[in-house]
Amino acid sequence: EVQVVESGGGLVQAGGSLRLSCAASGLPFDDYAIGWFRQAPGKEREGVSCISLVDESTYYSDSVKGRFTISSDNAKNTVYLQMISLKPEDTAVYYCAAAPHGRNWYDYSDYDYWGQGTQVTVSS
Repeated sequence: EVQVVESGGGLVQAGGSLRLSCAASGLPFDDYAIGWFRQAPGKEREGVSCISLVDESTYYSDSVKGRFTISSDNAKNTVYLQMISLKPEDTAVYYCAAAPHGRNWYDYSDYDYWGQGTQVTVSS
């Protein structure tokens, strides 16, 4: 059984930082890409970042580039999203998802497995 589990969300003041973790099990981790998406109330799910565990390519949306860093620990089957300089507009439920390497990282329909989400709230 494939499981994808996020952790690390919380409440932080603007300008603060958080680190999200995504632990995946039951799939060939090294053949996949792990993406982070977020969804704020009343808005569509948005691709935030992605890392390919095949070649370690990384991708970021323009809205987080320079503030968020994605990384992986393949020995632990875990991907991290380090978020700094957080803004109120970063407030959302953050999801991680797994897709076989080579798909469109920003298209949520290309991901096969999803976590339950973790809330990130940035206060002004």
